Amino acid sequence: MRRPRPWVIVPGIWNSDPDHWQSRWQAERAAVDPAGVVRLEPASWGEPDPADWSAAITRAVRSFDEPPVLVAHSLGVLAVADWSGEPDRPSVAGAFLVAPPDPAAPGFPPEASGFAEPLARSSVPTALVVSDDDPYCSVERALGFADTLGARAIRIGPRGHVNVASGVGAWADGRSLLDDFEHSL
Repeated sequence: MRRPRPWVIVPGIWNSDPDHWQSRWQAERAAVDPAGVVRLEPASWGEPDPADWSAAITRAVRSFDEPPVLVAHSLGVLAVADWSGEPDRPSVAGAFLVAPPDPAAPGFPPEASGFAEPLARSSVPTALVVSDDDPYCSVERALGFADTLGARAIRIGPRGHVNVASGVGAWADGRSLLDDFEHSL
């Protein structure tokens, strides 16, 4: 039986708190495979700098001997989308992206103004999970991002921003979506 692919957890602005599904998934994975998961560690959580986040993704990916799956949420989605187009970046198996924010929306944090919407096709297999009532991105914009990225769009109904405030908890349905995505790689 093949060992599961490693994961790089890419949270959004201010990181994901311990109750967030990303943190829970990371803890579950670390309990059975401590070397199988790392979290992005940029220096600029509160005032995110795209170059810093890109370098942090590269460091995290290079910490593994095999291409990992990127598991991104919110601003992390924009960071991964930008990073995947970089020329000499290390290989990843795929990108599982959840709840992208819209940089053109009024609720986009001004601290993250250096981040842009996806502008090019992703160079890795990508799934983009879209909530029908995300306050940070309309369905239409999110589906447009998926189209630009060449990503498989997965609509999950009304789940807000798919975070602690949305009440998704450990988000078992999302974990099943990630499993399905990994099996498709």
